[in-house]
Amino acid sequence: MKHLVLSALGLLLVTSAQVHAQSAGSNGEADFKAGTPLGVVVDGNYEAISDNVKVYGAIVSAESCSYDETRDLIVAVNRGANQNEAPNDGFVSLINHDGSVHTARWIGVVPPAGASREGLVLNQPFGSDIEGGKLYVADRDGGTDDDTPSVSVIRSFDMETGAPAGEIKVEDSPGFNDIEVAADGVIYATQTSAGGRNPDPSTFRVYKVTPDGASSVLIEGAPLNLPNGIAIDGDGNLVVVNIGDKGVLTFSPDGKLLKTEEAAQAGSDGLVIMEDGTKYVGSVREGGISRISPDGKAELIATGIPMAASMCYDAGGNQLVIPMNSNNALALVPLAD
Repeated sequence: MKHLVLSALGLLLVTSAQVHAQSAGSNGEADFKAGTPLGVVVDGNYEAISDNVKVYGAIVSAESCSYDETRDLIVAVNRGANQNEAPNDGFVSLINHDGSVHTARWIGVVPPAGASREGLVLNQPFGSDIEGGKLYVADRDGGTDDDTPSVSVIRSFDMETGAPAGEIKVEDSPGFNDIEVAADGVIYATQTSAGGRNPDPSTFRVYKVTPDGASSVLIEGAPLNLPNGIAIDGDGNLVVVNIGDKGVLTFSPDGKLLKTEEAAQAGSDGLVIMEDGTKYVGSVREGGISRISPDGKAELIATGIPMAASMCYDAGGNQLVIPMNSNNALALVPLAD
């Protein structure tokens, strides 16, 4: 197998120029603004950065990523500052395969003086998924102080324009961690717990949220043990990984446990399932990436990645992309051909 290289992207944050991406129509609201690729605006004219310049950075507490096959770019979802520090500070970056920045803030531009984010709400986005021409993120409202509880909100954005495309609030959950969206628009979301030093196992949950906004608890309690990453396998089943142990759990769409596997390390967060059934699982606590073959055998293919969060598969670069949370960076793990 080819040698796997781990590269961390630095801390530099570069802001792109702003242009109008979509008109709000006849409702009288201001136009939504999405960011352009890196460049400058001089005397009202936009000039893209020249091809001989590479910029690394644009990552602030990223929790997840997805691959945009249309643009052939990595979509990095950044939490930004905490809600009690700077509400509504989340944003989305577009990243090239080599880790350099394409668009620093595609969703969530830093506007010029006198402007605003034009009605955008993106507070503390965690898990993300692209399906049906939309980017879905597990966001949260509230949490701005001790007296304002956090509430789960799934927000979606148009993948062509970046414009907000709807939201679903789930009042009985303080915060979803990861999400997976099925082809029919049904969203499956993990609630790692309801918080606290000794979390109640009954708050270890997987939710099912329909496109019309109806939500229900699909799976609750054991064998869930601080559930985090979630994905749909080739058979249409749900796969969930636990932070609390090594468990990699496969459930039917109606929540029945079908299979239990184990990653090489506990503390799982990220999960990627390949077309041949191979699973890649990242440990946010122990820093390794496990490869689980279709026969259930697990082996470490990369180690020592700090705060390895909800990774994605970059098909254009044939690599795993791993947000590193508070390290304000991404890690790249090339896969063997």
